[in-house]
Amino acid sequence: MRARLALLVAAVSVLTLIAFLVPLALLVRTVAEDRATVRATADAQSLVPVVGTADAATIRLTVEQLAAESGRPVSVFLPDGTVLGAQIPRTPAVALAERGQSLTGESAAGREVVIAVQGRADGTGVIRTVVPRDELTSGVTRAWLVLALLGVVLVLIGLAVADRLARTLVRPISELSAVSNRLANAELDARVVPAGPAELREVAGALNHLAGRIQVLLLQEREQVADLSHRLRTPLTALRLEAESLRDPDDAARITAAADGLERAVTGLIRQARWRRPPAGAVTADAATIVGDRVAFWSVLAEDTGRAVTLDLAPGPLPVGVPPDDLAAAVDALLGNVFAHTPDGTPFAVRLAPEAGQVLLTITDEGQGMPAGAVRRGASAAGSTGLGLDIARRAAQAGGGRLELRTGPGGGAQVLLRLGPPLPQQRPTDSGSGPDENGLTRP
Repeated sequence: MRARLALLVAAVSVLTLIAFLVPLALLVRTVAEDRATVRATADAQSLVPVVGTADAATIRLTVEQLAAESGRPVSVFLPDGTVLGAQIPRTPAVALAERGQSLTGESAAGREVVIAVQGRADGTGVIRTVVPRDELTSGVTRAWLVLALLGVVLVLIGLAVADRLARTLVRPISELSAVSNRLANAELDARVVPAGPAELREVAGALNHLAGRIQVLLLQEREQVADLSHRLRTPLTALRLEAESLRDPDDAARITAAADGLERAVTGLIRQARWRRPPAGAVTADAATIVGDRVAFWSVLAEDTGRAVTLDLAPGPLPVGVPPDDLAAAVDALLGNVFAHTPDGTPFAVRLAPEAGQVLLTITDEGQGMPAGAVRRGASAAGSTGLGLDIARRAAQAGGGRLELRTGPGGGAQVLLRLGPPLPQQRPTDSGSGPDENGLTRP
């Protein structure tokens, strides 16, 4: 914008100066020519009394003196044919002046001035002088240079004013863009200071109002999620009481542990829903410990449904940049998909190993592959919520990794969860961002 405004002002300034300076330059040249012509005419007219009354010797002396003072050739043509002063042949202008008409004309040597002198007893005398070209244009070149310099200075001043004006427009727009990018990066406390023209100040106010409304709506949504999660505590308490009443101590302990784990997940969900700022310091979780615990939890259900579980777990610790609760939720979501989308008795394998500076979690089943609609958030063809893969995807992105969907060696589904190392500080990622429209990376 600054460049375009400068170009516009430069074009307008140049056109205006051309329209003003070109006629002025021509006028300067005309004035210089007229001034030289008037001066030469005045010098020639000073000889009229002498030529009209004096003898030839006096006229010759006066002509020579005038020619020496003015630096111009001066000639006097007497009626008897005598030429005094500069010896030149009679020109058409001289012949015309002998008839009693004074005139000024152009010649090869310059501007020719001839004056008819009447009143002599023997006829009409003629005074002739020539204004050289260099005298006609004396001072014109310098005046043109001054005008050109003035034009350049005016254009530069116009560009400086245009640039300053453009800054007053560009700076508020740049600030609006910067604040918009900060809002897009989940910095909802970003605000812009209204500045610039009234229209830009109005846009800045609207952007600040929008940011405030987003904060209010997100706060309301967090509170609703927290309230909904808190309502789950009541059935969890009832479940724990029922578990304690079981006669088999092993079953009671197992169900009570499951209820405790579910309550911890609900508590973490409430904290995450009400979380407003990123945690200070590095976020670290031991992937080996968490994956081992979650596979052990699901192994009980796998045994009940006749599924063979193959676990290939690299020795830990394997630190990743994901909160422990988020990683556990992601593993539960992926393992839950295996149970939800494959028939009983379908074996599956879980492998966790470091790879290229990251930690790779691979879950492969021997089912029919990924069902249609399972890759979109909130959409599922199998009667589920459709949020499992999105939970895993967000956990992977929070740890600097990604989620990949493939077809396993046996034709079933293979999910790869890549997790990056811990970072000094992390911000929560937007649930709508990702490598493709579904936030998934496909080979």
